[in-house]
Amino acid sequence: MNKLHNNKLRNFYILWSTQSLSQLGSSITAFALTLWLYEKTGSALSTAALTICTYVPYVLMSIFAGVLTDRFDKKKTMLVCDTLAAVCTVAVFILYKTDNLAVWHLYAINAFSGLMNTVQQPASEVAMTLIVNKDDYQKTSGLQSLSRSLISILNPLIATALYGLAGLDVVIGLDVCSFMVAFVALAACIRIPDVSKEKRESILLLAKEGIVFLKKTPMILTLILFMSGVNFTASAFDAVLPGLVIPSPRGGTTVLGLVTSFAGIAMAVGSVLISFMPKPKNRVRVVYLTMLISLGTENFLLAFARSPILWCVGQIVGWILVPIMSANLDVIMRNTTPVELQGRVYACRNTFQFFTIPIGLFWGGFMVDKVCEPFMAKHIDSAPLTVLFGAGKGSGAALMMFILGVVGTVLCVVTGSRLKKYKYSDN
Repeated sequence: MNKLHNNKLRNFYILWSTQSLSQLGSSITAFALTLWLYEKTGSALSTAALTICTYVPYVLMSIFAGVLTDRFDKKKTMLVCDTLAAVCTVAVFILYKTDNLAVWHLYAINAFSGLMNTVQQPASEVAMTLIVNKDDYQKTSGLQSLSRSLISILNPLIATALYGLAGLDVVIGLDVCSFMVAFVALAACIRIPDVSKEKRESILLLAKEGIVFLKKTPMILTLILFMSGVNFTASAFDAVLPGLVIPSPRGGTTVLGLVTSFAGIAMAVGSVLISFMPKPKNRVRVVYLTMLISLGTENFLLAFARSPILWCVGQIVGWILVPIMSANLDVIMRNTTPVELQGRVYACRNTFQFFTIPIGLFWGGFMVDKVCEPFMAKHIDSAPLTVLFGAGKGSGAALMMFILGVVGTVLCVVTGSRLKKYKYSDN
């Protein structure tokens, strides 16, 4: 039994480390392409559109991608999707080297890569379930959060350095090499049990099964809808943060980079903590209480603070608990969802949980530019407002941070009252 357990952990470590390396390579390329695009267009909207092109297929097609995940072999699905995504990267390299790379090429390629990720991601989630023992779910989830945190810290640093010193072709070459390492490791060293079942039902009917399962499992559905609200608030925060930090007399682009990096550092620390924490008595309670602390603390702190040190402290408080929440939610999902349904259920989760991200990004930016900044400019003589949120450009973003603090707190309190009736433990 111990030998089987160790073999499963060995498979996880190989798959996790090599896939994380490949994800780092892809993230470095994506960041470098953003730099290249901004140099060409000088437009923040053009660079934001790259992310939108990635998210659109992810949100629209996730439910149907989950059906493919459950119907086909997980390992082959991952290999095919990774290969097609790598082909896109090579296409960018060829277009760049022949001086034919255009903006629309990047939009089209990002959309196709996003579609591949839509299929690959639920297959990878199910694969992790199949190669990890239930007792190790919390530990492995923490390690996955750690790798995501390190990628968020490292990819802008590496991408900026490589792009500035060696150019886009070297960045893409590094990405392709990381893909090859992950491909060979998955193809030659990892065995993933095949639990897919041949079904003749239509894709629409099979996709419906994921939605039906969520309707029959209100605890999971409530958690997913709660996380969609969290993502809405967090993405609005991402849109507001530059407007708060950059115009500040003690801010600027360098300070924004520093403040942003503290979110990744906090998540890395949180990922290490969850890997060694004991199993909680009620994982559902951990999910909404951690988010109540995060959303109900960071937004208010940043709304009233004028110091880069306090901004960094706010990032630490706001993000250190995210991996703990994520790991507990992951364990609930894996243990509650039958493995033969996980692909389509995870795909439904992706659609319902992440569709609020582009909405939140738009709402946050719109509120700062069109509502909060004009409001603060109009009431510049109001002593209470200027004491709370400051004066001049950036004060509207501070006001918006306060609004996000209220929204996040209300979301967690209201949803928490609904989730109190659910209790989930591993026993």
